[in-house]
Amino acid sequence: MVVVCSASATNFSALPSGKVCKYTGQAVRALPIRIISVGKKRSQGVQLVVDDYIQRLKLYCSVEDVHIKNNPKNASDWRAQVDHEDSAECCHGSYQVVLLDERGKDIGSMQMAELIGDAGNTGASRLSFCVGGPYGHGKHMRERANISIKLSSMVLDHQIAILVLVEQLYRSWTILKGQNYHR
Repeated sequence: MVVVCSASATNFSALPSGKVCKYTGQAVRALPIRIISVGKKRSQGVQLVVDDYIQRLKLYCSVEDVHIKNNPKNASDWRAQVDHEDSAECCHGSYQVVLLDERGKDIGSMQMAELIGDAGNTGASRLSFCVGGPYGHGKHMRERANISIKLSSMVLDHQIAILVLVEQLYRSWTILKGQNYHR
């Protein structure tokens, strides 16, 4: 799927950052997105909002929401939990992997849109966003990631992080398409 970005639908000078997306007026390769999260079962309300944004995102690209239960073996050692999460086959070799981490790079909505646009030019087959479990990401996942970003300077509950992520993914696509949602 290729998406053409247009500046005509939005007055980009009105955007908070004052920037124009570098993909405006260009075709963007829409990589399938895989959202991988580790944690307890999501509350019904959170799942409803996540599902709503995923439906919206599907107008632009295919989206897969993968939820991995943390600590399925009831390990008392936190390292064993992180190793289990690391061993989950979530990020194959041709995936562009974005790690969500409190120590990651601080980016804004425009930069997130450019990250998605840039990923389409990498030759990757999919764009994966990984939200770690309660003990963060393991060594394997950190080494595998192409970039590490943070959604906030504050530490977020996993359910809140997923909500912020799916909303920002949707916002990014509206920026790339030059649609009004971003205002």
